[in-house]
Amino acid sequence: MNFSKLFFWQRLAGVNGQAVSSSTASRSKMMSYDQPLVWVSLALLLLGMVMVYSASIALPESPKYAGYRNTHFLMRQVIFMAIGLMAGMAAFRVPLKTWERLAPWLFVIALLLLVLVLVPGIGKGVNGARRWISLKVFNVQPSELMKLAVVLYAANFTVRKQNVMHRLTKGFMPMAAAVGLVGLLLLLEPDLGAFGVIVCIAMGILFLGGINAVWFGGISATLVGIFGMVVLLSPWRRERIFAYLNPWVEENALGKAYQLSHSLIAFGRGELFGVGLGGSVEKLHYLPEAHTDFLLAVIGEELGLAGVLAVVILFFWIVRRSFEIGRQAITMELIFSGLVAKGIGIWIGVQAFINMGVNLGLLPTKGLTLPLMSYGGSGIVMNCIGLAILLRIDYENRIVMRGGRI
Repeated sequence: MNFSKLFFWQRLAGVNGQAVSSSTASRSKMMSYDQPLVWVSLALLLLGMVMVYSASIALPESPKYAGYRNTHFLMRQVIFMAIGLMAGMAAFRVPLKTWERLAPWLFVIALLLLVLVLVPGIGKGVNGARRWISLKVFNVQPSELMKLAVVLYAANFTVRKQNVMHRLTKGFMPMAAAVGLVGLLLLLEPDLGAFGVIVCIAMGILFLGGINAVWFGGISATLVGIFGMVVLLSPWRRERIFAYLNPWVEENALGKAYQLSHSLIAFGRGELFGVGLGGSVEKLHYLPEAHTDFLLAVIGEELGLAGVLAVVILFFWIVRRSFEIGRQAITMELIFSGLVAKGIGIWIGVQAFINMGVNLGLLPTKGLTLPLMSYGGSGIVMNCIGLAILLRIDYENRIVMRGGRI
């Protein structure tokens, strides 16, 4: 570590260049964690809870949810949030050294769960996709755990292989094989959206970890080609692409682009400041999955452009802060922590971007939820744990800046 930087941070903390003991650092309560990050995350969680209630309040009127109460999805979302916050508080207490040691095992566990999803009698199918494991009370989606596992594993791999990251066979191919296996299992579910997020996480961390830029460009082009072939060889995916390109043709508007066309209508109705909270018409059985994949469309209709921009700004702030925390950690030679922080930023940013792009008609329809906001237990819990790890990284950064030990 650069001693001039250490001296600067010690002066900034008001210790006049004297060494600060770890016990003194741990006793300090001032600026011990990133409070703005906590409040921004809570703001997204609470806004998501309100909008899930608004988007789902009319669902019991449809035959599919006839036995449900109007507050069914709200109460479950509150439970998911409570579990997520408790899991986050537990994750925050785990040092990054422990996460680094456990990273390969978490990846293996997530991989086994992806295999179990495909086993008849264990995996649960919904709308033609088998992505969940039923635990009677609620369903678990292993792909959400895999997103966190890939962040930790890719960072761990990059640290272990730091000296050979410039070599294709030792620095990239082992990670490519691991992600390829994950991709195969996800495509069998099928879940192309989750696979895209996981590929972006792994490639982003490898790039930040020092992989050869020329190979990175070639590999990225290859991956784009593979995704293109997957789409071309799958008739229903191909139909979705063509429908997305022209959603207003009658055949598309009543078929593959039905969700997209009604999502765009919702945004159009919202204009600048929306029709008012609870006033959405599209959520009244016109827009399918309004409380999950298309929650942003309901926000756009009820809160208008102002509400959508507020959500975009909050997500941008989280991603930007993630990279700042990661850069601080890497500056202090906490390489694993820095890569994990940036990986969490990539995860949240890419998934939010894809969900928003789908809602706005900028990207083909994919079954990805809006992080921290959309209805869903696995996603909420994993997002909370991911952000808690990010807070832990920032917490450890602050201890080191004060001259303490972690």
